[in-house]
Formats: sequence, C-alpha cells, structure tokens
Amino acid sequence: MNTRVILSLAFIGLGLIIAAVPQNTTLPYKLTAHEMLEQANNRVHYYSPEEVADIIIQKDPEFQLIDVRSQDEYEKFSLPNAINVPLTDILSDEYRDILNQDIKRNILYSNGTVDAVKAWMITSQLGWENNYVMEGGLNYWAEVIMNPLPPASVNANEEIAKYQFRKAAGKALSGDAEIDDKPATATEIAKPPIKRRPQRKRVEGGC
Repeated sequence: MNTRVILSLAFIGLGLIIAAVPQNTTLPYKLTAHEMLEQANNRVHYYSPEEVADIIIQKDPEFQLIDVRSQDEYEKFSLPNAINVPLTDILSDEYRDILNQDIKRNILYSNGTVDAVKAWMITSQLGWENNYVMEGGLNYWAEVIMNPLPPASVNANEEIAKYQFRKAAGKALSGDAEIDDKPATATEIAKPPIKRRPQRKRVEGGC
C-alpha cells in the first residue's frame, strides 16, 4: 500500500488517539493536528527496512527495536532482540521508561505501518523522545529483506547495490550466513547509508 495512503488512514484516527491519552498527562505537551501532520510529513521518523537490517547486523547499541504487536504475535516471530510493547498497553507505566528516554533510539514496528505509526503518534503527543517507525513493518521486511527481487534494470547501480545488500542481509538474518560479533565492513555488504536523524528536543513545560 502507498505510504501516503497509509499515513492518511492513520491520521483519520488521530483525533481518537489523542482523545484516548489522559489529559492530565498530555496537557503540557499537547500538539495540534497541524503540528502532528508537519512532523509526519517530514518523514524523519521513518527508518527503512535496509537501515534496520544494518542496525541488527552491526549490533548498533544506539538503537532498540520495539514490537508493538500482541504478545502472541511477538512470541511467534520477532526481529532479533526486539522488546514487546503491545499497542494496547502503550500507556502502561510498565513501559514508560522504555518509550520515554533520551539514551537509545526506539524503532517501532508492527505487521504493517499503521499500528507503529499510531504508537509513534501517541508517544509524540505525550512528548516522549526518540521514537521512530520501521517503514512498511514486517510485511515489507519480508518482501525486501527476506525475499528481495533483482532490479529491473542492470544499469541502475544504486538499485543493484541495494539489492545486493538486501540479499546479503536476508541470508545473514535467516541464519544462512553467520553474524559475527565483529561488524561487517562496507566491502562485505554493500549497504545503503543510514540517515542520522537529529535527536528530538524535549518540549518545555511539564514534568
């Protein structure tokens, strides 16, 4: 599904999501729908499946994967070392220190994009920092990382490099290739560069 369509569907429920957040908790941080839309449209809160695959392979300690699906789905399959924070329990005090911190960058994911975007919107509305979304979720992950298709054109160098990375990452993450403690080098996996998003500034006012 087109990312713009997904975002549109997600923002239809924005008012309901904001209304579900306790007012006495969100009042100091509350964003208007326009401000939330502006944050979503700049797309800096998205990480691509390729970027997430590289983070896993490199064992980058700066990042933490958050699976917002149900516990049953999480136990059947999850990305390596992901923490389960079900969307239905996202406001629980049990997960506050995980989602509201300025040490690691959380990458939220679900089967598709919608539930992870909902979780991102809720945490953003609360003023909680360093939460991002894996674009396309596990469905897109399975398509581009675990079962990548070769590029249509043999002359598209960037697409060829991306395909080679996807293929190598898929093998490594499926166990067909060993992931060593030592990070892979650029010559071992032709990886696309990870965009370093600026860390979010805490909204003034509130505790």
